[in-house]
Amino acid sequence: MTDARAAARTGALMALASMFCVQLGVVAAFSVFDRIGPDGAAWLRLSWAGLIFVVLVRPRPLQLPRRDLVACLALGVVTAFITILFMFAVERIPVGTASALEFLGPLGVAVLRSRNRRAVIWPVLALVGVLLLTEPWRSTVDPVGVAYALGAAACWALYILLTQRVGDAVSGLQGLAISMPVAAIVATVVLGGSVIPDLTWTNALIGLGLAVLLPVVPFALEMLALRRMTTASFGTLMALEPAMALVLGLVILSQQPGALPVVGILFVVAAGIGAERTGARDDRPPEQTRDIDPGYVVP
Repeated sequence: MTDARAAARTGALMALASMFCVQLGVVAAFSVFDRIGPDGAAWLRLSWAGLIFVVLVRPRPLQLPRRDLVACLALGVVTAFITILFMFAVERIPVGTASALEFLGPLGVAVLRSRNRRAVIWPVLALVGVLLLTEPWRSTVDPVGVAYALGAAACWALYILLTQRVGDAVSGLQGLAISMPVAAIVATVVLGGSVIPDLTWTNALIGLGLAVLLPVVPFALEMLALRRMTTASFGTLMALEPAMALVLGLVILSQQPGALPVVGILFVVAAGIGAERTGARDDRPPEQTRDIDPGYVVP
């Protein structure tokens, strides 16, 4: 197995672990919406995540070139809106449906960035699976929830591109240590006024647990994965996330899928396997061949 192939496989495993944490975090947040609401879940997890990265990684933004710092700041803004929009989406539509619609963002990246014409079959296969998962021809889905999910999809496409850009340019988890506090600030500006006045210590601790599941652990894994995989293969592999959401929604939230969504899962699983097999990067910057800068503490 070549070094690039081994790196791609490691990246795929990191991406899978990230997806599981993301969907478990979404389901956990959904289960406490009656206590903190979607705005509270979004604000608490981003605020805690920003604080955790600042304390553990100790960001050094002034040491970065200007263009790299701008990329980190942009990543923070996009991260905030992914979280906010998706939390509002899952309040209105099933978790599996919201995740499938959000996947259209990575799918777009996979199609536009694919250099191998034969590899385009995997995003196409994933799209078929997403259509079967969401069943858009049915009129029972809340259109506002769909709009929120599509907004999150657009942000997720930008997130993938920016995460690889930041991961290639900034060592260790310094990029996240800069972007996550920015996301926390954006969330505070957008949501803080409706959440902070009613905040309790119990809800704050719930938010800490949510932040560890999403975004602290998965976003770190995704940045490391994108150092090993192409954005096209990573975007296609994300097709497995709606399937994970469907399964967790069934097991934990008792959101039962129909026959077509189950078939859709098979399609996206096949697309995910194909993406992993064709996802090695051959253009990784030499300075990023290590996983983590040993001078920093990893959360």
